[in-house]
Amino acid sequence: MPTLSTHLSPAHAAGLPLQRTTTPRTATTGTGAGGLVANGPVFAGTGWRITTQCRVYCLSPSQQYTITFPTQALKDRYTPYLTAAVAQLVTAGVNLAIGGVETPDYSTVPPLGHIQYGEAYRPVGTAGYSQGLPCYNTATNAVWGGYVLIDTEYWDGTWTITTIKLKNTLVHELLHTLGLDHCNSDMNNDGAIASYETVKDTTGVSPIMTSPNGGYQDSRAGTLTPYDLNGIKQLLANATALGVS
Repeated sequence: MPTLSTHLSPAHAAGLPLQRTTTPRTATTGTGAGGLVANGPVFAGTGWRITTQCRVYCLSPSQQYTITFPTQALKDRYTPYLTAAVAQLVTAGVNLAIGGVETPDYSTVPPLGHIQYGEAYRPVGTAGYSQGLPCYNTATNAVWGGYVLIDTEYWDGTWTITTIKLKNTLVHELLHTLGLDHCNSDMNNDGAIASYETVKDTTGVSPIMTSPNGGYQDSRAGTLTPYDLNGIKQLLANATALGVS
C-alpha cells in the first residue's frame, strides 16, 4: 500500500534538514566505485542524504516513474527545465519519463509511479519556497511517486528569482520526490546546520540538494552534480540490498 507523507516538519518546510530519528542502516562491506557503499542499504554520504523521515529507503529499478502535469500549459512551461535532468536520471538507472496531463488529487497518493508536478501559492507557507514530497510504498519503502508544487510567485513577478536559481529549484524539488533530502551539514563544527552550509567541490560547486538552493551556477544549472547522482545511485543500490525489484 502507498502512503503519502502528509506534511514535512516546520524545519524542513523552512528549508533546513531534519534531525533523523530513524536508525541508520550501515553497510556490511567497504565502499565501492565513486565512494558508494558496495553492499547494504545506506542513507547518507558526502553531499547527499536520503529522505528516511518520509519512510523512503530506495528507488525501484524496475518501476516506471512518470512526471505529469495538471494542464498542457504547465507541461509546456516546465518540460524544458526538466529535460536535461531527466536524461541524467535515466542514464543513472532510473526509469523516468516526462508524461502528459492528469488532474491531481492532493488528498491522496498519486497513481503508482506518477510524480505530479504543479503550482501553488507559497505551498509551504513561506515566500519563494516550493515543495517536493515523496510517497512511499508501505510494503517496500521504495518511492511510490510524489508531488511537486512550485511557488507561483516565481512567475507572477512578486518573487525575484534568477534564471540559475529557478533552474536548480525546479530540479531540486523533483529530486525530493525521488527520495533525496537536503544535504546540508555542520561543515564548521559549530553545532548548527545553516542554510547553504554543505560540502563543495574544488571549484565551489555545491549539491543541487543544498537548502535552500545549490547546484551549478553556470550553464549547467538545472542538472545534477556528481554528489546528487551518487545519492540517486545509492537509492537504486538500496533496492538491491533490500530485495526490492
